[in-house]
Amino acid sequence: MFKTVGLLEIVVVLVIVLLVFGVGRIAKLGGELGKGIRAFKDGLSGEDQDIPGPEQYTDPEED
Repeated sequence: MFKTVGLLEIVVVLVIVLLVFGVGRIAKLGGELGKGIRAFKDGLSGEDQDIPGPEQYTDPEED
């Protein structure tokens, strides 16, 4: 039934998506997708700076 997807079909689908969602919303979705992919890659590599290590915690009883 579907042998290949040509360039014309891809362009038509992209134009329909652009008309439905609009430029601003597509840009916002692209930015969120990029942040999600970056967070996923950082999580896989174990280089997450947001979570402090045990040496960064302070003991409230020491004060």
